[in-house]
Amino acid sequence: MRRAYASLACALLLTGPGANARADGIASRAEAVKIVADMRRIVTPQGIERNQAVRIGGIEQWISVRGADRRNPVLLMLHGGPGYVAMPTSWYFQRGWEEYFTVVQWDQRGAGKTYAANDPGKVAPTMTRARMLADAEEMVAWLRKEFGKQRIYVMGHSWGSSLGIELAQRHPDWLHAYIGIGQITDAPESERRGWRFAMDAAKKENNLEAVRELESIAPYAQPGKQVALKDLYLQRKWLGRYGGAVYGRTGFDAEAAAVKLSPEYTDADLKTIWDATEFSSSRLLAETISMDFSGYTTFRCPILIFNGRHDYNVSSSATAEWFGKVKAPSKRLVWFEHSAHEIFNEEPGKTLVSLVRHARPFAEKAGDVAP
Repeated sequence: MRRAYASLACALLLTGPGANARADGIASRAEAVKIVADMRRIVTPQGIERNQAVRIGGIEQWISVRGADRRNPVLLMLHGGPGYVAMPTSWYFQRGWEEYFTVVQWDQRGAGKTYAANDPGKVAPTMTRARMLADAEEMVAWLRKEFGKQRIYVMGHSWGSSLGIELAQRHPDWLHAYIGIGQITDAPESERRGWRFAMDAAKKENNLEAVRELESIAPYAQPGKQVALKDLYLQRKWLGRYGGAVYGRTGFDAEAAAVKLSPEYTDADLKTIWDATEFSSSRLLAETISMDFSGYTTFRCPILIFNGRHDYNVSSSATAEWFGKVKAPSKRLVWFEHSAHEIFNEEPGKTLVSLVRHARPFAEKAGDVAP
């Protein structure tokens, strides 16, 4: 009997995962990407896995659509930045979401694959906040029609939250709920708190270079005065160095490197991804960090806020103070204790649990889930 069990164990070892795996390393980005793509391939009968351009706002704009069952509710993610796309790292944080939602990643005008697919010279004059918001409205309308949904979820991250909060104000009847991550409220106050965090951390470490540079832009983000981008970037340099952007890290390097493993991105797309970020930020960021949405306190759709305890990139304390004044049919603030600004990358498990526990029930109640 023992020999039989031993033989069976050997057989399983020889025929299980890795039995025919190559012993050598990864030869190229293409090989690594193929591994990622194969691991996340959707094979369910009602599954959906699309990577396509959609005509939005007069140009071709790229989306990925992924889900285990197309009958599930649609969740559109509005990425941050401006221009800091989420699609190329979604292979890491999103796979679990796809079992409960049909998830749409969208490279906005001037960002990522959309930037690469269009002539930047022609797109540049259209890079306005009004046009970006109109694009978001068109995208939601397209998704509702394409998937036959009366309502969808919109998740706005950072810059994307400045668009998302306006969608929630303008079109509550389009949404099961609005989900804000790194939610922008009073942006100038957020900037001031971020500067103070960085200065306090620099003084605690006795980092004379950081103190000197931060003092050089003081008083920072004063009321009625738009912050110069060079001052913003200097503030972000030290804020990130002390973990105010990604908790326990000194910046976004790990996430930036993970972009290279994106199955959605070609080598050509990768060559222009950071050019696109600069293209978008230089045209939209200064205005964004001067805006104040703290007066938006009454909503006619459910509001969920996922808040990183250590987020100073967009002040989570300012967001929490605003949230206390919010009135909505349903509202919930979820704290992520081990995250700063990138909670879906920093705490992907809790992000999934929070979406399933706090967001999906609205679609369940409406009958908008797979049987």
